[in-house]
Amino acid sequence: MSKEEVGSPNKLALFATAIVNVRWATTAVALVLVGRSFFRPALLTLAIAIAMLAFTLYRTYRPLVYDGSPTGEARLLAEIALYGTAVSITGFWQSPFAIAMTGVLVVAGFAGGFWLALRIGAVAAIGVTAASALAEVGDLSRWSNERLEPSIQWITITMLSGLIAGYARRISGEATVRHSQTLDRLSELSEANTLLFNLHRLAQTLPASLELPEVIESSLTKLRGLLAYDRAVFLLVEDTGPAWTLARQYAMSVETKADCVVEPTDFPPPAKDAVSSAAVVLATGSPGFDRRSGCGIYAPLLTGNQLIGLIAIEADQPESYDERDRQTMQAAVQPIALAVDNARWFGRLRRTSIDEERTRIARELHDRIGQSLAALGFEADRLVRRHQLGADVGPELGQLQEGVRTAAAEIRYTLYDLRTDVDEDQNLADVLTEFADRVAERSGLTVTVEGSTSYRPPLAKEREIWRIAQEAVRNAERHANATTVAISWSCDASSAELQVTDDGRGLAPGGQARTDSYGVIGMRERAAAIDASIDIVSKPGEGTTVRCRIHLSQTPNTKGPK
Repeated sequence: MSKEEVGSPNKLALFATAIVNVRWATTAVALVLVGRSFFRPALLTLAIAIAMLAFTLYRTYRPLVYDGSPTGEARLLAEIALYGTAVSITGFWQSPFAIAMTGVLVVAGFAGGFWLALRIGAVAAIGVTAASALAEVGDLSRWSNERLEPSIQWITITMLSGLIAGYARRISGEATVRHSQTLDRLSELSEANTLLFNLHRLAQTLPASLELPEVIESSLTKLRGLLAYDRAVFLLVEDTGPAWTLARQYAMSVETKADCVVEPTDFPPPAKDAVSSAAVVLATGSPGFDRRSGCGIYAPLLTGNQLIGLIAIEADQPESYDERDRQTMQAAVQPIALAVDNARWFGRLRRTSIDEERTRIARELHDRIGQSLAALGFEADRLVRRHQLGADVGPELGQLQEGVRTAAAEIRYTLYDLRTDVDEDQNLADVLTEFADRVAERSGLTVTVEGSTSYRPPLAKEREIWRIAQEAVRNAERHANATTVAISWSCDASSAELQVTDDGRGLAPGGQARTDSYGVIGMRERAAAIDASIDIVSKPGEGTTVRCRIHLSQTPNTKGPK
């Protein structure tokens, strides 16, 4: 059922198919009951049967409309009166058309629920029963003997038909609302999924120039290539309110620090005009941001209809700019506005990522250091109590001192590992080599690295691969009881592969790592984030191999280490 039907003012729209089926079913039963008239003709009954068939056909193509108004209820009353009249003139409750009248009660139940069905049903029951009694007004005893029982039966049937339809309306309506809400929720989740997927794809190829200061600096540099200026001002509207901040200035007579708040009332008149009119303004002879300026162009930065900033360029000579220069600025500011807005959105997303990274670092410090420090604290408390009782704690203090040194070294190594990352100047092979040396120094493991430096994947992907390698080596260092770890890294124009193999005790039987242990979830999530495949194979006593492969859909970075 579509959302248009759910929100339609016609309350019968939801049940259109059911109503048509009920109408044709009750009409068909009535026609079967009338069938004997074809052999013993009753012209009135035949005429009503034909009229009822035509009316059912009409209602199939022109369904009844009920919007909850008195007019809609009047339509239902008119239809039940029509059927009641047909029943009354063809035998009252013994009429073959009595069954067809229940169809109207079903429509009433679908339209307005129990109470509307009861009202319409009461009208039908009272009308047909009263007409039946009036027909036998001269012999009420005969009416009570012959017609009272079928009257009670058909009144009960008609009322139950309406009540059942009202109950079905409630159930169906609730289910439809839930279904509509579920569809809306699925639609929102689908849109979010598509947005996140596209954002992830975009993040794999983002240039470093999405930093807001770099975008502003490059924009001013490009403007200088189009329009020479003696000084410039770049202002941005704050995300949280109407305040303006000075993002960048060039050669102003009054030096002001960046990121200071600037009140719009302090803008020169041409800048105020540009902001209020949302148009590029050329001003000659008017005071500008700098008192030395004789001419300036003031351009608002707009994304859609939203004002996000203002660029002002000013020159000393009064006739430095003309209308053609104004039009040049007008053409230049649109891509600048988009670049600035992209950089600001990127900054918001990065802040979210920073929060997540802080959580990861906290978890890393807790896992590697927290337990050691807690144990040292308990041991210190125990030694204090023993000392208070007069016991000799000298040897044990030496052990505690060694534990503190070990914990301090662990903190130093952990912080160093957290700061280590690949970048534009340091490729994965170099980072892995440095990391392997530190692991060998602190753990005694023999760690070898074989790495390719001729090709590099996109930086975002290379960073995720580095974190996968780091986690795999840490697992071998902490949990595997290994003596050697071999790391290999290869990358060419079409694919890249990382492999980390240790000779430790291996994982649980079955040859595969548990998905909830040793950071496997984190490695798999990182691999999924860059569309890589990861295999973790292990046998007890035969070590563990972590293998990560990635297909490079774009030309990798061929820039080697500097």
